[in-house]
Amino acid sequence: MVSSKARVQRKAQANASVHEKRKMTSAHLSDDLRKQYGKRTAKVCKGDTVVVVRGNEDIRGTEGKVLSVVTKEGRITVEGITINQADGTAVARHVHASNVVITKLNLEDAWRKDALSKKGAKQ
Repeated sequence: MVSSKARVQRKAQANASVHEKRKMTSAHLSDDLRKQYGKRTAKVCKGDTVVVVRGNEDIRGTEGKVLSVVTKEGRITVEGITINQADGTAVARHVHASNVVITKLNLEDAWRKDALSKKGAKQ
């Protein structure tokens, strides 16, 4: 982002193309993963294990698997984090990807495994 104005940044994020919005769904890696892969952040994928580090007290500190990634909003749904609707049914609550830390990566995708190990991995 070039501008420091909040509304210009919001507009740029809202009008961003799909591949740019996917980059916005990245989160910090835990200290162990950071040392292992030599990277600070990674894109959040379905199946990763994350811990919520920012947000309301009722969800902060919750650890769970990522159930889905909503690229359009830059948000994810985490196992065990729900919100009650007016009729009492529990629905998955969306959490912004920047508010979580990835503690375990889902490496079933060979392309992702290669991409992570390529950049500055300590052998």
